[in-house]
Amino acid sequence: MTAISRDEVAHLAHLARLDVTEDELDRFAQQLDVILQSVQRINEVAAEDIPPTSHAVPLTNVYRDDEPRPSLSRADALAGAPDTDQDRFRVPRILGEEE
Repeated sequence: MTAISRDEVAHLAHLARLDVTEDELDRFAQQLDVILQSVQRINEVAAEDIPPTSHAVPLTNVYRDDEPRPSLSRADALAGAPDTDQDRFRVPRILGEEE
């Protein structure tokens, strides 16, 4: 038995304002039927004593602790810059601002 009929697919396409061809209705009905049957199989396997989860394995925070640590010196950071001004990166003006 199919989980979704061709007429139901046509109705859904109408509600979604999708213009589908007759061939697409048949193809979508078959594809949606496979999807719905797969979901039904999952529902059959799911046991009531197993709590719902969003992930198969527990998630842990993978971020390191936010602690200060040594960084580049200002001179090292600016060493590769094409242009600097007063210990800052100098970039071309893009907004036409007045000085």
